[in-house]
Amino acid sequence: MQSKNNHLWTMLAIFVATFMTSVEVTIVTTALPEIIAALHGLKYQSWIMSSYLLTTAISTLIYGKLADTYGRKLLFKLGVVLFTIGSLLSGLAPNIFWLIIARGLQGCGAGAVIPLTFTIIADLYSFKERARILAFTNTAWGFSALIGPLLGGFLVEKLSWHWVFFVNVPLGVFVWLVITIFYQDRYQRLAALNFDLAGCCWLAASLTCLLLGIQLLQNQPIFGIVIITLAGLGSWCFLRQEKKATYPLLPLQIFNNQTFNVQIMTATILSGVLIGYQVYFPIWLQSIYQANATKAGLVVTSSSVMWLATSLAVGPLLNKFSPRKIALTVILLQALSYLSLLFVGNQPIDWIFYLIAAISGGGMGIVITMNIMLSQQLVTKDLVASASALITLGRSLGQTIMTGIYGAVFNTILNFGLPLTLQKKTNQVISGSHSGLTMHEITTIISSLLIALHVVFGVVLILFILVLICNYLDPNRQRLR
Repeated sequence: MQSKNNHLWTMLAIFVATFMTSVEVTIVTTALPEIIAALHGLKYQSWIMSSYLLTTAISTLIYGKLADTYGRKLLFKLGVVLFTIGSLLSGLAPNIFWLIIARGLQGCGAGAVIPLTFTIIADLYSFKERARILAFTNTAWGFSALIGPLLGGFLVEKLSWHWVFFVNVPLGVFVWLVITIFYQDRYQRLAALNFDLAGCCWLAASLTCLLLGIQLLQNQPIFGIVIITLAGLGSWCFLRQEKKATYPLLPLQIFNNQTFNVQIMTATILSGVLIGYQVYFPIWLQSIYQANATKAGLVVTSSSVMWLATSLAVGPLLNKFSPRKIALTVILLQALSYLSLLFVGNQPIDWIFYLIAAISGGGMGIVITMNIMLSQQLVTKDLVASASALITLGRSLGQTIMTGIYGAVFNTILNFGLPLTLQKKTNQVISGSHSGLTMHEITTIISSLLIALHVVFGVVLILFILVLICNYLDPNRQRLR
C-alpha cells in the first residue's frame, strides 16, 4: 500500500509527464519554420510531426496490452526513457532525416506515457476520487498548451531551435527517478502473455503504408497510390485478425452503435483540423507577415484558452440540447470562421488569426470533450477502456494522416508555382528572413506561399463539410440522460 507521500510524488511525476508529452506538439510547431530553414527540410517538413504522431498512434494500443501483462511501472518507465532519448537525439539532429527518426523514437515513448498516466490514476484512486485527479492532469495539459508557444518562441529567439527538444531531457530524468523511487505498482501481473501479435503487426504495417503513401503522392503519385492500396489491404487483414483473435487489440463489437461511430469519426476529423492551424498559422504569420517566432506562436494560445474555458460548458449544454444539435451548431460556426481565410491576402491582419484560433479552440473544447464523454457512455462497462483508447487513437490518426496530406498539398502547390531557382530559397522566406534576396524574388515566393496556404485551408473546409455530414446522419436526436 502506497503512503500518502508516495501518492503525492507519483502524481507530481504524472503531472510533469503529461506536461512533457503534451507540450511537445505546441513547442515544436512554433519552432518549425526555424527547423525547416536550418535543416533545409521543406520537402520533408510534414514528417517532423508525422513520424512522432504515427509511432504514438501505433504504440498506444500495444503498450496498453503489454501493461496488462507486465504491470504499469515497467512500461511507463520504458516510455519515459524512449521519450527522453528521442528528445535528446532530436536536439542533436544534424539533418532532417536524423530528426525524423528521433521524433519517431519520441513517439514510441509518448505512446506509453500518455495512456498509462490514466491507467496509473485508475489503479491508485477510486472512481469518485478520479474526477478530481483527472482535472489535475488536465491542468498540466492546459498549462502546456499555453506555455508551449511562448517557450518555443523564447528558446528559438534567445538560444536555438535545438533547445525546444533539450528542454524535455531534465523533465524526463525527473519523472523516471520519481516513478522508480515512489511508485509501487499495484497491478497483479498475468501469468501468461495474451497478446495479439499478428494484429499488432497488421496495424503497424497498414498505418505506416498509409502515411508513406500520402507522403509519396506529391512526388511519385502512382507509387503513392500503390502504397495506399497496400495500406487498405493491411487494414482488411487487421480487421480479419481481430475477428478471430482471443484477445484482440481492438474489440470489433464496439462499433455496433452508430452514434458511437459518429463520435469517433468526429474526433478523428476535427483532430485533423486542429493540426492544420497549429502548424500552418505560425508559418503564415512568419513567412507572409514577417512576425517573429514568439508572436507567431501566440496565435495558438488563444485556441488553448478557449478550449479550456468552453470544455466546462459541456455538462450544462448536454442537459439542454442533444449532442447532435450541439455538434452541428458549433462545427458550422467553426467552418464559417475558416471560410474567411480564403479571402485574406498578404496585408498584415494578425487579429483574424487569433480570432479564428479562438473560435476553433472553443469549438474543439465543446465537441471533442463531448465525443469523449459520449464514447464512454454508449458502450458497456467492460468496453469503456477500449472506447477511450479508440478515441485517443482516432485523434492521433486524424493528426497523423492530415499532417501528411497538408504537407503534400502545400509542397505540391508551392513547387508548381515557383521556378526551380526560387524553390531552394523558399526555406529562407519561411523562417521570415529576406537577406540576400531581391524584392522580385521575395514577392514571387510570398505570392506562391499565400496560394499554397489558401489551398491548405481549402482542404480544412472540406474536412468541416465531411464532419457536418457525419453528425447530420447521427440517428440520436435525444438529449443525453
